[in-house]
Amino acid sequence: MSSAGAGIVKAACIQVNAGTELDANLRAAGDLVRRARDAGAEFIALPENVGWIVQGRDKTMARVKNADEHPGIPFFADLARETGAWILGGTLHVLLDGNRVANRSYLFDGSGRIVAQYDKIHMFDVTLKDGESYRESATFRPGERAVVANTPWGGVGMTICYDVRFPYLHRALAKAGASILTSPAAFTVPTGRAHWHTLLRARAIETGCFVVAPAQTGSHDAGRQTYGHSLLVAPWGEVLADAGTEVGFIAADLDLDRVAEARGMVPALTHDRDFTVERVGF
Repeated sequence: MSSAGAGIVKAACIQVNAGTELDANLRAAGDLVRRARDAGAEFIALPENVGWIVQGRDKTMARVKNADEHPGIPFFADLARETGAWILGGTLHVLLDGNRVANRSYLFDGSGRIVAQYDKIHMFDVTLKDGESYRESATFRPGERAVVANTPWGGVGMTICYDVRFPYLHRALAKAGASILTSPAAFTVPTGRAHWHTLLRARAIETGCFVVAPAQTGSHDAGRQTYGHSLLVAPWGEVLADAGTEVGFIAADLDLDRVAEARGMVPALTHDRDFTVERVGF
């Protein structure tokens, strides 16, 4: 297990309000990436569903493309080449065999090369108290592998939105060498208000990693509302930057020496113990 990367990287989270049309959404996202790069960001992350947000399987299937034909992939590759920044392209919807879709995050280096890709593992199948309901598994096929990508600043562990509720995934990524965890998201407003900051700070504290969590914000197709509050979180749990609810970007310096510092003080990643669970009185 590698404990940290090296040096300082200026990271940025792009916060967008995606509509239903891919081209318009990509243009808006690209403009914000350029602004973040002009502000000095070297690693720029975009939110889940950056290509579009639509409600329902039929609308998704009417728009989705396979990876070879998806305009979003060359768009972000070209943007990385143009800016020289490493870009986490949020997530794009990619058609798979069997009439299913991957919710896929791509990481591009500064030459536009795809360094890594990750398909969301945990499906957001929930019904909230007010009747707001989501069934991602009706359209999307869960991923089956966790991914840590090597970068100039150390390992980047890739997760997506609902994955944040599964600590074992983040722990596995940290043990596999991640010093930065990415969590592009489109969190609902009720769950965001209740859990977003707490979950992301917990994942940073548990793993001794920086967390980079770009988010969607505002109103979308069919009245869907997302929470915003893109976050950059330090390994000790401090929030370095919070985007609030406006479209835009946040940026902060990530000093990777703080990963080793946090893990040195509380080396929880080395303290695993085997145990059994005893059920009593059932």
